Amino acid sequence: MSDQEELVWFGPSAIEGRGGFARRNIQVGTRIIQYVGEIITKSESIRRCELNNAYIFCLDEVHDVDGNVDWNPARFLNHSCAPNCEAYFEDGEIWFYAIRDIQVGEELTFNYGYDLEDYKDHPCSCGASNCVRYIVAEELFETVRGVRI
Repeated sequence: MSDQEELVWFGPSAIEGRGGFARRNIQVGTRIIQYVGEIITKSESIRRCELNNAYIFCLDEVHDVDGNVDWNPARFLNHSCAPNCEAYFEDGEIWFYAIRDIQVGEELTFNYGYDLEDYKDHPCSCGASNCVRYIVAEELFETVRGVRI
């Protein structure tokens, strides 16, 4: 069993479709799972986004990662307005780390960090007590708080 398989299992999520869940207790600062996929240019990324590919992840100023591949289980990590993970960039790779202690069975989540463009097209169903009802970056919470869907 790989390190990632020791930490995460995947199954039905109350947030959205499938999700990743802690197989055991995970301490803050633990590297959990890598986001992998096809490395593509920004122009190709835009084209694929226009085709409703929701698995594009910004890698750097020139490239993105299209995580819509069978060998990327991290694509199932869901958004939360109160996430327990955060993405970090290391040597051209994207890794999710625990930003607080995570209990066994808890769903692994991160903030997708969307901007305000078309935010009403991205309602949030994370269920967190501080949920702002839209999938936006934390610095935009107050901007959209209270807006009716």
